Amino acid sequence: MAQGNKQEKVPVIYRMLNGVEWVGNKMPDPITIFFILCLVIIALSAILARAGFTAVHPRDGSTITIINLLEKGNLQAYFSSIVMNFQNFPPLALVLVVMIGVGVAEKTGMMEAALKRTIVGVPKKLITTLVIFVGILANAAGDAGFVVLPPLAAVVFISVGRHPLIGAFAAFGGVAAGFAANIMVNLSDVLAAGFTIPAAQLIEPSYEATAAMNFYFLLVSTVFLTATGVFVTEYIIAPRFENMSFDRAGADTSVTELTAVQRKGLFRAGIAFLVCAAVLVLLCIGKGAFMADPDSGSILGVNAPLMKGIIPVVTVLFLVPGLIYGCTAGTIKRDRDAIVMMGQSMSAMGPYIVLAFMASQFLALFSKSNLGVMLAIKGAEALRNAGISGMGLIFCFIILSAFINLFIGSASAKWAIMAPVFVPMLLLLGFDPALTQMAYRIGDSVTNPVSPLFPYFPILLGYMNMYKKDAGMGTIIANMLPYSVCFFIAWTILLFIFVFFGIPLGPR
Repeated sequence: MAQGNKQEKVPVIYRMLNGVEWVGNKMPDPITIFFILCLVIIALSAILARAGFTAVHPRDGSTITIINLLEKGNLQAYFSSIVMNFQNFPPLALVLVVMIGVGVAEKTGMMEAALKRTIVGVPKKLITTLVIFVGILANAAGDAGFVVLPPLAAVVFISVGRHPLIGAFAAFGGVAAGFAANIMVNLSDVLAAGFTIPAAQLIEPSYEATAAMNFYFLLVSTVFLTATGVFVTEYIIAPRFENMSFDRAGADTSVTELTAVQRKGLFRAGIAFLVCAAVLVLLCIGKGAFMADPDSGSILGVNAPLMKGIIPVVTVLFLVPGLIYGCTAGTIKRDRDAIVMMGQSMSAMGPYIVLAFMASQFLALFSKSNLGVMLAIKGAEALRNAGISGMGLIFCFIILSAFINLFIGSASAKWAIMAPVFVPMLLLLGFDPALTQMAYRIGDSVTNPVSPLFPYFPILLGYMNMYKKDAGMGTIIANMLPYSVCFFIAWTILLFIFVFFGIPLGPR
């Protein structure tokens, strides 16, 4: 056979990830998965109930039995509660309320303008640090972080004489691999807590927590991961491209400056944000502060109005600056424009609402059947007998979450399935639900950049082809893998440090 006809051997890592892509593409939509799980739970409840499966609750010594959901009375009760299950589904209202503010801030163009204003014109020595830092924070900006930041970073790197793909990869690595971290409570915190709290209540009905349960850890993580991202960019990624030419044909290598009106809008939006923050601070200080718990005086306690009202607080912090920016920049000319933007943000949540409906039925059936409690008790016993304990168990859970993330991209869909199983199970082994949630979020973030099923993976490929025509999926994976591995190591070590020294992950 002629040499030219020989096929190049595909590296093992690429064959593995190609397999992941193939398997993932064959999987049903998450909504379909929830529907199938509902049928499985109903069938399992009937089988296990007739088999007489029981377990002893380790907390109160009570005997747990499986409820047969196929019995007439139970079917009637479930049929009557379908709408109520949906109405009482915690994440639904939380997410929709936050999206009122986030949607306006995004639709007015404030998010995109803020990203541009932050990156463009910074000193050369700080560019990499700022790109990573802004990338990590950009998860609060919705899609804007993935869509705007990589091409913007590429152009900024060109302007200082560096290869554009270094900037694009740094931006994407920060946004994708550091997805859970931030310096403020945002939508991803709300979504995660919405599943964690009900799952913990399967074992401890009195369990209470807020969307800020991981806030302290995520705040420190933002700084820690920024330093990690800078190390990866400058010492692993940059050396591969510094002396490499790039294709300028068809690529926009000019930085689009903000207009005077946009800059004025950002300035006023910033003032509005500071005013809102100042009002919030004033409501939190002094004896008998409005945002403090009337009994303990704490503003961070689970019963404090600040913690219970964290969702409307976040909404206002996005909504008011968004409205001010829109009115100044001209994207909002009358009140109806703002209302339309709110409606559009709700329309975009249509698929999530359908997902929430199916997830709510899954959780209701899982709870009613007692399968959740049974699985938690039996699973905890199996883990004890297997000799896996302590932080080794948390480490294994992070790896499991990272692996599953390669196949199912939606963080909320995965956690809706995993939380009712792992939160109670690990709670019985002495792990706080906030720790279990954080372990999941680390795993769910770090493999985002290398998953071919990640929704923004093809977008990065398009940006990359503007500067490197022969680049493909393997190019992205090869350059994103260092971010995934190093973020996994650094983030896991940080979590272990928090646990070892007894540092709370967030307000209790």
